[in-house]
Amino acid sequence: MTAKIEYVPRMEGLDSLRGFALMGLFLVHMPELYELYWAHPAKDPTQLLWHNVIFSVFAGKSFALLAMCFGVSFFIIMDRAARRGVDFTGRFIWRLAVLGIMGVLHGLWYRGDVLEVLAVMGVFLLPFYRVKSNTVILTLGVVFLLQPILLFQMVSALNGAAWANTAPGYWGDKIPDAYLTGHSLIETIRMNWVAGHPFKWLFMYESGRLSQILGLSLIGLVLGRIGFFADPDRFKALRLGGFVVALAAMGLLLVFKGQIAALVPGSKAVFMPRVLADTILSSLADLSIMFVLAFGFLSLYFSFANRVLNLLAPAGRMTLTLYVLQSIVFVPVFYSYGLGLHATMSQETAVLIGIAAFAVQVVLAHLWFRAFLYGPLEWLWRAATYLTLKVPFIRRA
Repeated sequence: MTAKIEYVPRMEGLDSLRGFALMGLFLVHMPELYELYWAHPAKDPTQLLWHNVIFSVFAGKSFALLAMCFGVSFFIIMDRAARRGVDFTGRFIWRLAVLGIMGVLHGLWYRGDVLEVLAVMGVFLLPFYRVKSNTVILTLGVVFLLQPILLFQMVSALNGAAWANTAPGYWGDKIPDAYLTGHSLIETIRMNWVAGHPFKWLFMYESGRLSQILGLSLIGLVLGRIGFFADPDRFKALRLGGFVVALAAMGLLLVFKGQIAALVPGSKAVFMPRVLADTILSSLADLSIMFVLAFGFLSLYFSFANRVLNLLAPAGRMTLTLYVLQSIVFVPVFYSYGLGLHATMSQETAVLIGIAAFAVQVVLAHLWFRAFLYGPLEWLWRAATYLTLKVPFIRRA
């Protein structure tokens, strides 16, 4: 018989950062109208300003933050098992499989699901757990952040390779009519699987997101190993120094990335090298903003703003549940089988509704954890991981 699984206390700094990342991701999804914004982009300057501010601050950065937190959580889970004398490798692979199944099911509802992607990329983390040198892991993490596949394609295009000078397949994406005018939930689900699922993976690969996820997860693994969240008092200087370096990198990249990309040879016939250079530099600029957000948030969290920012911790403890709940509620608001508001809701309204809705989620999370130890999907994930229902769920006095 499987032993009862004990509840383990949380690292609230990590939970709060994860809650902050979830907030940013949701605030991107709302003005993006859960991917339907691109069917009719805003033209009014005021609405464009709302869109651009949210996307400049959070788009690509919040997802990157979640990927880094994923790497931290990976180390914590593996390390706690190792301290009990348990090799958790096989169990962790099964845990990722369960997450992947959740992601596939969620992807039938919303094609932009990221759970499945994190589950697959988590498999590539496993060999690195046994690497003893943090320097080696960090170096490989940085290499993956530099987009080696895109760099190889850029060099190949410059050397005349026809395949490397072909436009990315995701450029040709067309939002299915089923999302916009179909009025059929069944057809939307079918299109999410037939067209949406392949498109998601194509975009993740061609845009370099897969490489970025692995790189950030490796950095998260090292942060977990050195106790960055478990012993925060030791890392005040690293947080402040990281913030300053990231801020400087952000400024340089935002100002000069266009000029640097222009140095790469390009023409109408051979256009991809410069496009790829811009893609790589834009990715690095997004990462610099992400690290500004991460180090800035944590510097405030572990100082005078702790009480305020710690309000996000319960949301970070049930990120899986809240992430899925957000799409369950708001995809029907924008898609044709529901309210179909994708063509009429302004960017301002979408952002303000997103802020209000996330505030409600934070309140609900606080209330939830007065009675329970895990979010509902978090409990299900943990129970499925251990193949037992003896996972504590209700908080007892």
